[in-house]
Amino acid sequence: MTTVTETSHTSVGGRGLPPAVSDGLVVMGRNLKRIPRIPELAIFAILQSIMFVLLFAFVFGGAIEVPGGYRSYLMPGIFVQTLAFASITTAIGMAEDMNKGIIDRFRSLPMARSAVLSGRTSADVVYNAGILLVLMVTGLAIGWRVNTGLAGFLAGVALLVAFAYAMSWVGVYLGMSVPTVEVAQQLGFIVIFPLTFVSNAFVTTAGMPKPLQVFADWNPISALVAACRELFGNAQPVNDSFPMQNPVLMSVFWIVLTVVVFAPLGVRKYRMAASR
Repeated sequence: MTTVTETSHTSVGGRGLPPAVSDGLVVMGRNLKRIPRIPELAIFAILQSIMFVLLFAFVFGGAIEVPGGYRSYLMPGIFVQTLAFASITTAIGMAEDMNKGIIDRFRSLPMARSAVLSGRTSADVVYNAGILLVLMVTGLAIGWRVNTGLAGFLAGVALLVAFAYAMSWVGVYLGMSVPTVEVAQQLGFIVIFPLTFVSNAFVTTAGMPKPLQVFADWNPISALVAACRELFGNAQPVNDSFPMQNPVLMSVFWIVLTVVVFAPLGVRKYRMAASR
């Protein structure tokens, strides 16, 4: 294992990349190689994504009326919900690596310490981008459309990918804060579930009790969902709150804040584990 890693480091670093970057790419490749080796990970994630789209579109869609059509309203919410819950996968992966001693083996190698976390988060962004592609194809199949052209579409995708990266750091922190994989899964669910459902992802916030409505309007999930609806030209109910009037600006703010807060926390957890 040491020989392979050192060889990879030399071949990539020889192209002029800093060691932290080249080592991060090696770790990212290691994490991505798990997908073909354990295809069930991707298969079940894809099936779950498709199941969410079909259930919400055909089960709840008939009971919820939104100007512009519920499916147009729904898909941005599905995109954001899926990427938010993907942070639980990151947390589980980090907890599993810690318990199996893989992180200890990485620390014993001549590699940049930042590579373990940067490689993990980068790999998760690539993986989640693939899931997002499947969701979009499924959405197209049930009638979802982008009505703002290529520029709006690319801007929306860029926001979603940036959000996936930010949430991967949340997952890193949660995964290194718990003792077992089971606890990581439970903690991730407790943190992410209320954020995604107390939002505008699936229903409008207008019918919520006032305290919940205020929370939902300022929820980072709501801001990103509203931003995607705006950029994709999808159904967008009128909402006079500041976050819903400026969803793209608020989305960028929340994404940057999440990385600024959780990336240092994750690095700190990693350093604390290394000093034990």
